[in-house]
Amino acid sequence: MSSDIPGVDTTVDDGVLRVILNRPARMNAVTTETLDAVTDAFDKHTGDGEVRAAVLTGAGRAFCTGADLGGENVSGPPSSATIDAANRTAATIRAFPRPVIGAVNGPAAGVGVSLALACDLTIATESSYFLLAFTKVGLMPDGGATALVAASVGRARALKMALLAERLHAREALAAGLIADVVPDDEFAATVDALARRLADGPTEAFHFTKDAVNDATLFELDNAFARERTGQLDLLAAPDFREGVAAFLDKRPAVFGRG
Repeated sequence: MSSDIPGVDTTVDDGVLRVILNRPARMNAVTTETLDAVTDAFDKHTGDGEVRAAVLTGAGRAFCTGADLGGENVSGPPSSATIDAANRTAATIRAFPRPVIGAVNGPAAGVGVSLALACDLTIATESSYFLLAFTKVGLMPDGGATALVAASVGRARALKMALLAERLHAREALAAGLIADVVPDDEFAATVDALARRLADGPTEAFHFTKDAVNDATLFELDNAFARERTGQLDLLAAPDFREGVAAFLDKRPAVFGRG
């Protein structure tokens, strides 16, 4: 079984739900529609007894490089559509009753970090990196990243990632506690398959209660983070720094902030 939604492929095979971001030409940058399709894929299988584990990954060279700014309209009023869609997706993955593997097969940037960390076991290729790139375009992290990252690595490292927008390479991410494991690129697919099989063959109800207990203990601020990020992001989307940030991104030049 596979989905017919452009940009997202969904299959269920031998108890494993696979949700694949499939916009390789855009490095799996997401739109509101893409995020809604991911949410729908998990929602559709929430009560599916056939599904015993899930995998979220990307097609091609990237996991997800954030929101697609290629067609961003910065002249009109700010819209909450993509923010709200990202929040729904992260919340849905976190609440999914089966263990979810975040299979980070390449760069995870912007909201891609949120999607990866909303999963229960996040593993990455050695060549992958994590980047909260929001401040580069005059924005703040969203999709729950302010809670998801801080819950994993603590306040100091989370603020460094968020404020400085520096890449955290996979091995550094593992050492910092951001992710669960790093695998050589040429072993990644087989490792993900084996882990998915182990989870699918395991005690699903025990996994369900375990993931809920750990997530409730560590992500109790997630809903509040969604609300804070939404308020702050809408203010920032209306500010001159965002217009300059997007223009600089599209022009492939350094942004000059604080001049508008």
